[in-house]
Amino acid sequence: MTLKKMNFGAGPAKIPEAVMEKAAREFLDYGNSGISILEMSHRSADFTAIIKEAEKLMREEMSIPNEFEVLFMQGGGTGQFAAIPMNIARGKDAADYAVTGTWSDKAAKEAEKYINVHKVFTPTKPYVTIPEYSGWERKKDAAYLYYCANETVHGIEYHTRPETHPDVPLVADISSNFLSRPFDFTGHGIVFGGTQKNLGAAGLTVALVRKDLIGHENRHCPSILSYKEMHANNSVYNTPSVYGIYITKLVLEWIRDGGGVEKLFATNQEKSRLVYDIIDSSAGFFSCPVEAAHRSHMNVPFRIGGGDEALEASFLKGAAERGMVGLKGHRAVGGIRASIYNAVTLDETKALVDYMNEFEAANRK
Repeated sequence: MTLKKMNFGAGPAKIPEAVMEKAAREFLDYGNSGISILEMSHRSADFTAIIKEAEKLMREEMSIPNEFEVLFMQGGGTGQFAAIPMNIARGKDAADYAVTGTWSDKAAKEAEKYINVHKVFTPTKPYVTIPEYSGWERKKDAAYLYYCANETVHGIEYHTRPETHPDVPLVADISSNFLSRPFDFTGHGIVFGGTQKNLGAAGLTVALVRKDLIGHENRHCPSILSYKEMHANNSVYNTPSVYGIYITKLVLEWIRDGGGVEKLFATNQEKSRLVYDIIDSSAGFFSCPVEAAHRSHMNVPFRIGGGDEALEASFLKGAAERGMVGLKGHRAVGGIRASIYNAVTLDETKALVDYMNEFEAANRK
């Protein structure tokens, strides 16, 4: 089956065709059970096997250290903005936050309801960079240091892990670069992300939580956000995202069968290089505001003609005519944004670059 559209949307994003084809085959009758996965009890033996396999694959493909638990949760990354301070404050009254874009800013604002937020540097808008770690003002007694590993809206990505004090665990939101590259767990206490960009469908959140941080939730923490409750109940404290976990299992199989995360990372580097190369070689016709050292491999925001909205509307119209969807920039920043997640192929990326070349040639004054 060949899909007619090329999906460059920021999320929910493209799911590998092989995954959707397998899910379609199993949709009406999963494993000769006589029922759809959508009807399956979360307490059944079939689903227990699915969630166990999903965890096993997650551990293998991401090389998750043994001291971390894999929790399948709901509420999106936004739910974790509240869950984190309620679960791991451990009696401390402040946490460090590195605000580099929309999502880390939202996380900090939500955390302020539960803990004193200390920003390790003064955020500056527009968000186009990550300040040098040496200039961060970090608290030795902070409960944790929070950062967003890839800012989906602004196209800013950490290419090295932030520096922190030995007793201050890092907390990483990896929603939009989950399993797009190898991840260094050193110094981390929590690594989390929604699955709707690189790991499947919307509705599932994966939280990788260091074991020593489980069991410290405050008395106001809802059970549904409690790492202790989710861990004690093998992620089925309540009805989980059954179909979401199933789709993520299929995506993890696709990653494994395709050569693993190292191969994905090499392809992602090549895809992003193609797009940035045409932007940088266009003598200003296309422009990316993000400093080169901090550009994302997953989300490439750019403007056309210095922010000519009519020209950008024309670009989007032409893209749609060529079967390319999801390229409109986030409402907060405007312009164009190409999200080239794991499932977006190299050929699809080349098709986008060919169109950008064609559009530039036809519209450069």
